[in-house]
Amino acid sequence: MSEHGHEEGHTLAGWTGCVLATAGALLIGAGICGWRAGIWPGLGLVVVSVLATWFLHLAGWGKPPGLRPVDQRGMRARDLSARRGHANCLGCRLAGRGAAPASQVPETAVGGSREPAPATDVTS
Repeated sequence: MSEHGHEEGHTLAGWTGCVLATAGALLIGAGICGWRAGIWPGLGLVVVSVLATWFLHLAGWGKPPGLRPVDQRGMRARDLSARRGHANCLGCRLAGRGAAPASQVPETAVGGSREPAPATDVTS
């Protein structure tokens, strides 16, 4: 891996999902080519690949969006920030972790007040 900002994102979660999805796609392809019994197990394996990748990411075996520091780019490096969730990470937000991007935070939550905004008079 290059030390100049290039990162290929090799992680245990990524490789596990890739291998499972490839096997599922092969089963689906075999089903399309004639072995009809392979379509449903192939689709099931693709779904399992998505869930396995997501669970491994949440367990810290994935990576946050963006570049990681050079010392954390190895495939065996565990992401310790996964428990809190990653900003701008759909997987973490689906699991209820991490903060929403600033553009999606309601205005009342930014100021810390949960009171409704005062009504404005539009008749004047």
